[in-house]
Amino acid sequence: MAGKVRTYNPKEVLVSLGTHAASGFAEDSFITLEKNGDGITDVIGCDGEQIRSLDPDDTWNITFAFLQESLTNAWLQNKHDQDRATGLGVFPVTIKDLRGGTLFSCEQAWVTIAAAHPFGKTAQNREWSLRTGEATLIDSTQWK
Repeated sequence: MAGKVRTYNPKEVLVSLGTHAASGFAEDSFITLEKNGDGITDVIGCDGEQIRSLDPDDTWNITFAFLQESLTNAWLQNKHDQDRATGLGVFPVTIKDLRGGTLFSCEQAWVTIAAAHPFGKTAQNREWSLRTGEATLIDSTQWK
């Protein structure tokens, strides 16, 4: 429907990391979801015949940015330390935009590397990189 006004509210983006409700997100871009793989590619033969290939990779990279003093930093650091020590630092992730209809979920995710710890005159952000197993992204805003 043309002309319909939509409202985005970052307070209504909920993130669950295992049993932990993430909080203390950075001021600007605080979640980035990036699909792995090649998507849909194609090859054209010498005779002009075209073949498409669908990449079966359903894994994602997730980047979170948290404020320096967010308790989620400690939770993620603990999971990363646990994973390095025992291999048991894998956890599910759910990201839900209550207003926009976006839903991302996976049963298995892990911290790929511990966040850098910058210090400055003012509080800094901590940026965490996660990798997922098979994941699903549903963006239903296009149908509303």
